[in-house]
Amino acid sequence: MADELQTVLLVAGRFQLRGTSAYTLRLARLLPNYGFQPIIISPDASTVARESREGMQIQEHPWLDSPVLSRIAAHFAARDAQKQHPVLIHIQSRYALANGQAINRRLRLPCLVTVHDYLNENEGFPFDTRFGRRIIAVSESVREGLLRHRAAPNEMLTTISSGVEIPSEADNSSVLSVRRVPVIGTAGALEADKGLNYFLEAARKVLDAGHDAEFLIAGTGPEETALRRKAGELKLVDHVTFIPNLPEFDAALNAIDIFCLPSLRQGLGTIMLEAMSLGRPVIATSVGGAAAIVEDGRTGLIVPPASSERLAQRMIELLNDPLRARAIGIAARNRVMESFDVDQMVQRTAAEYRRVLESAHPSNARPSS
Repeated sequence: MADELQTVLLVAGRFQLRGTSAYTLRLARLLPNYGFQPIIISPDASTVARESREGMQIQEHPWLDSPVLSRIAAHFAARDAQKQHPVLIHIQSRYALANGQAINRRLRLPCLVTVHDYLNENEGFPFDTRFGRRIIAVSESVREGLLRHRAAPNEMLTTISSGVEIPSEADNSSVLSVRRVPVIGTAGALEADKGLNYFLEAARKVLDAGHDAEFLIAGTGPEETALRRKAGELKLVDHVTFIPNLPEFDAALNAIDIFCLPSLRQGLGTIMLEAMSLGRPVIATSVGGAAAIVEDGRTGLIVPPASSERLAQRMIELLNDPLRARAIGIAARNRVMESFDVDQMVQRTAAEYRRVLESAHPSNARPSS
């Protein structure tokens, strides 16, 4: 008879169409394969599609987002979770750190946190080491940033790259097909650090150079209004499509020929990995985790951040050479298959859980599988 699954609490922020939310859902879907039953705790999971919720336990506590009532909400979240006898808390991002630790003041369980991005210059990282055992960085770049910031000692840090579901087959023969206008796109949270102003400026330069192309921006965020205004100022309204209301990015990624990640800062680039898994050639800036994934000229193209001129040049390179673009897309897919499969991520994360439990309760720990 198989061992009973051990319950782990995944404390997340408000679910949005972005990599951190996808990370939590992928963990929740696959952790039972590795001995753990996850319960997601979130202030709002209303954007999670019904089919994605299947088989998942999600407890929503809306007041966790309230600056006044979050402490009360954490009390009730802990009370409800305690009925399931959890053995571990895994805080899903640094933005959920305060809520996760407030819940754990009642539960007093071993705790981990995943960090997806970089701390700001004067930002603190109040990880409570009374219960906090491990910090998971999604890339070596994020890990190095935490060390530079002196957020935690080296021995508490580990790197586990985010993983993505990889289609069993991906035919990229239609990329840059002569039968239709090429589409150059990007997807993710519309935030200042994503460098999307430079994407729009590059789009204008590509069109001014005489190339026929369409541009797509999928996602929502605080910069959406400013980006739409910028598109109008650049006279791009007839060439740029904004898609803000997607339940997931699959449709947008399948619609594009070239994926761009023009970020000014980037912890890893999960949505870029999804595009690569589909055999799409990518253009990414030379920052953070993205630069470690993309090998210039082989698995993608690299540009300096904040350079619309260079970004446009590299877009034109691929538009002018569809065969090269498809070859880069195939190499990109192989790169993701080798190192960023979601099962690898979940297996390594479950192994960290077991190590933490063993150190907390050595006589009761189960053997690693």
